[in-house]
Amino acid sequence: MARVGMGVAVTGLGLVTPAGAEEQTFWEGLCAGVSVARGCDELAGLPVDFGCPVDGIDLDRAVGGRTVWRMARFVKMALVAARRAVADAGLSPERWDGDRVGVVLGVGVGAVSVLVDNVRRLDGGGPDAVSPLLVPMMMPNAAAGEVAIALRAHGPSLAPATACASGATALAVARDLLTSGRCDVVVAGGAESVLTPLVVSAFAGMGALSLRGDDPAGASRPFAADRDGFVIGEGAAVLVLERTDDALARGARPRALLTGAGAATDAHHPTAPPPDGGGARRAVESALAEAGWAAHEVDHINAHGTSTVLNDAMETTLISSLFPHRPSVTAPKGVLGHTLAAAGAIEAAATVLTLEHGLVPPIANLDSLPDGFDLDCVVKEPRLQHVERALSHSFGFGGHNVVLAFQRFSGDGPPRTEPGVLAIA
Repeated sequence: MARVGMGVAVTGLGLVTPAGAEEQTFWEGLCAGVSVARGCDELAGLPVDFGCPVDGIDLDRAVGGRTVWRMARFVKMALVAARRAVADAGLSPERWDGDRVGVVLGVGVGAVSVLVDNVRRLDGGGPDAVSPLLVPMMMPNAAAGEVAIALRAHGPSLAPATACASGATALAVARDLLTSGRCDVVVAGGAESVLTPLVVSAFAGMGALSLRGDDPAGASRPFAADRDGFVIGEGAAVLVLERTDDALARGARPRALLTGAGAATDAHHPTAPPPDGGGARRAVESALAEAGWAAHEVDHINAHGTSTVLNDAMETTLISSLFPHRPSVTAPKGVLGHTLAAAGAIEAAATVLTLEHGLVPPIANLDSLPDGFDLDCVVKEPRLQHVERALSHSFGFGGHNVVLAFQRFSGDGPPRTEPGVLAIA
């Protein structure tokens, strides 16, 4: 078994998000604290006709090559993010031992738009009109498979599906693959793209979405007294994880340390969390135990913060009871909307950037907390804060709770340099 030493390090980040299609614009957009929600042509005529799409990138061009035609949108975003993360880590598939490289990409549903299109083809033209690529394009594990192909990664290739906790679950699984010695490098994260009339209508029908169609940019308001639901988004984030000793030995400087991960299940209701947040609490306590931290040592929490009535109330109870010292709290969904399976990975990347920059992004649209919400929420502008230890919360339908514990890297190591050039066949 490989020696774990200083634990697991984040050595690369890759992002494709509604706030920015790469790391710098993402971070600038997040720190601006302004929602990017807007009306979407593809949702015109629906009761909820707005969301947070990814703009500013030609995905076909970014993916390139002759295989882009076989990829659904969520797969393209995952592949672009994965390439960027590997390049940021200074690694190359041409030089690593692919048998020791794993890929873990959380996805909630898969390519809904491809499925809907082929249902219409079947109805209109019969069986012969259905694309033979339907299954490989729509399956949730398509992103993990395509990334593994592109990166020549022959280790475990997994696609955990824990709804809106999927991206965080992927990172927790990746950490286990490293600490067990099964892999030396794991490319992990999440991707989702279901901004479609079918999915939006379903979420709207169950009362989960904000109805502020007259003010899309003001609709997502985590923890606000007048919150009324989430705003749907899309995106992808991928992190490269390695054992810290291995990263330092090859001359890399970790961007942060993933020191712990906890998971627990509510076993309460398919979509609603228990009011006392028991499952989420167990996930937090597991992450703290694995990291070796006491609760009072946590400086910052990147909250799940969906802007829904039930989730935000539960999470407030959780944070207030476990962390009476009032660590700073942010909630990226105010800016990004809810990117579903990608959210846990995107918010993990945001937590890493907070540790690096000593800057906590503000929560968009939060003007006042409800009575009884005792949180130190960062609002209006970014807060300068030296953060040593931070938690990132992710909760999903089905009662899935995943919490990641990140620590600032302050050990010896080379200064961080510009990302290398990634070679992809």
